[in-house]
Amino acid sequence: MLLGIDVGGTSTDGVLIHNGTMEKSVKKQHSGGGLTESILEVLDELLKERDAAGVRRLVISTTLVTNLLATRSGARTALILIPGRGLPFSFYKITPDTYFLQGNIDFRGKITEKTSEAEINTVIENIKENGIRHIAVAAKFSHRNRSLEQEVAGAIRERYPEAKVTLGSETADRLNFPRRAATAYYSAMTAPQWNEFASRVEEAIQRRGLTAPVEILKADGGTMPLAVSRQRPLETAYSGPAASTMGAVAISPGKENAVMIDIGGTTSDIALLIEGEPLHASRGACIDGRFTHIHALALRSLALGGDSAIKAWEGRVEIAAERLGPAACFGGPAATVTDAFNCHGSLGIGDAELSKSAVAELASTLNMAPRELAAAVVEQVTARLHALIEGMFREWENEPAYKVWEIVNRRSFKLERLIGIGGAAAMIVPLLAERMGVPFTVHRLAPVANALGAAVARPTLAVHLYADTQQKRFVIDQEGIEGPIPNHATFQLAGAEELALEHLARLAEKKGAGSYAKEARVELAEQFNMIRGWSRVGKIFQVRVQIAPGLINEFKGVGV
Repeated sequence: MLLGIDVGGTSTDGVLIHNGTMEKSVKKQHSGGGLTESILEVLDELLKERDAAGVRRLVISTTLVTNLLATRSGARTALILIPGRGLPFSFYKITPDTYFLQGNIDFRGKITEKTSEAEINTVIENIKENGIRHIAVAAKFSHRNRSLEQEVAGAIRERYPEAKVTLGSETADRLNFPRRAATAYYSAMTAPQWNEFASRVEEAIQRRGLTAPVEILKADGGTMPLAVSRQRPLETAYSGPAASTMGAVAISPGKENAVMIDIGGTTSDIALLIEGEPLHASRGACIDGRFTHIHALALRSLALGGDSAIKAWEGRVEIAAERLGPAACFGGPAATVTDAFNCHGSLGIGDAELSKSAVAELASTLNMAPRELAAAVVEQVTARLHALIEGMFREWENEPAYKVWEIVNRRSFKLERLIGIGGAAAMIVPLLAERMGVPFTVHRLAPVANALGAAVARPTLAVHLYADTQQKRFVIDQEGIEGPIPNHATFQLAGAEELALEHLARLAEKKGAGSYAKEARVELAEQFNMIRGWSRVGKIFQVRVQIAPGLINEFKGVGV
């Protein structure tokens, strides 16, 4: 048995898959308990009258880290940067608790300026006096040589052992120092709450006799072991929308060019499928206006859902970017988008009379007929979602995968379908599709597609290899693996690709993704000659290989 659980803004959903097909689903509205309690309630319901020993895998998608980032309620964190030569230090300042140190590493990983021990100690004492216990350390080109970061970390552990340290070289695997700094900072900021959550999940699952591996859905639509997530909590940002996207892949009627739109209680999320595969954000996940090195799907969210309150504002009806509670038809305190659609289309959701009463009460304050107000809300909802999709298409056009598709197919990209996900999709997506003039699918499993997406997502893993034949060494970014280049005098690009794939296979075995290592593909392969005078003195190779997001091999589909 395979289990998938998704914790959304208003409900926690779960599915049980047996022999490749979905056998059971659960949806529970949040009752005021904590995040862990919601997960365990759904888990207990899924396993009712079943043997927990039969579960082979549990995948959880959660909004915990996303909410911490959105509300800026993570731990207070100091950021120590070693920017080296280049832009003014003020360019890199992310938080008021940002500190800068001297030191420089060049692009080949050579230290050209050492750090100052006295300067490091002064910074540590300042952080300690301010009572900050979480520290991120990032140096430019540290993915080529992490020794300066490790030097600072060693000093912190010696002079301030109570502090927790996160290194940029351990959280980011690509060039671009500002993104590495942001990735390190947000990773350190969210780590305390995430590790507390992970510990509670581990303890509770053990009490229930569940021995199966527990995995977390990442922002790129793949999974990683819960234990690994402790070192990389930021990779779980946007886990919920990623689950929606993988759910759309699972229920998609074919390899079409489609937009997934997940309309939940509080937000709507959209993503693009190109011939059935989700589009990735080439610049990484964007957090608080800053790009990071977190691999993520190209997603966009809008604070609009079925439970969004509708209010009178300056003589007109407006949809508020807040949730006051469930829809009036389900006993909620005020009229919502769901209530307006209920009145507009006579949908019979919940107690339709309560919807009519709530809409009529609001309409009377605006001197409008109830049906007129309901129609105005429907128009606002579909117009805002249409504008969101159109705006994202302008952004998607700049993504390499989008451009490559148009070049390969020698034609402009054409949207072929809307795929509706989430509890409110059935009432909104048909009208949105009519407005946009495209076919749509709202599958019978749309209300629990997020949990389905989590359950059937495969593990993902990427390895970035940097090799320098003049220095006779290679480095596996982020993992801290380095060693001598075999046969460096005759080493070629094909050899670099083979070496990267070999290390990916080893890491995949350690991280529970060994069965997918043979499906890894080369994402990047570049070679640069090093010239001194009139002669070539060496070559630099950069290779990135990846087990790409997709569905697990055991999944056999969901039918119609």
